[in-house]
Amino acid sequence: VQLVECGGGLVQAGGSLRLSCAASRRTFSSYHMGWFRRAPGKEREFVAGVMWRGGSTVYADSVKGRFTISRDNAENTVYLQMNSLKPEDTAIYYCAADPRLDVRRPIYNYWGQGTLVTVSS
Repeated sequence: VQLVECGGGLVQAGGSLRLSCAASRRTFSSYHMGWFRRAPGKEREFVAGVMWRGGSTVYADSVKGRFTISRDNAENTVYLQMNSLKPEDTAIYYCAADPRLDVRRPIYNYWGQGTLVTVSS
């Protein structure tokens, strides 16, 4: 499975961005999916996850109420809508497919190359 993210960029604090992650395989619909991020000098951290069945979601406390993860299985794509962005959201954002353990842990079989989000104050 190849994952390709897009949608990153520079935005002012309080603004919004929508990230997309397109998967190369039709079996995408059977994978749990996750978004992670890595800020400069920090470890990769969980942002949001969406399950393959039923589409239930889970979020990190730091983004709850501001970010929304969703998926379109017909388009093999997962999205991350980011609102009310803060400078501390600045990071490289990665999507991932098919977790080996819990969706919140960064142990997945497939990763995208990442897209940079920069939030200016």
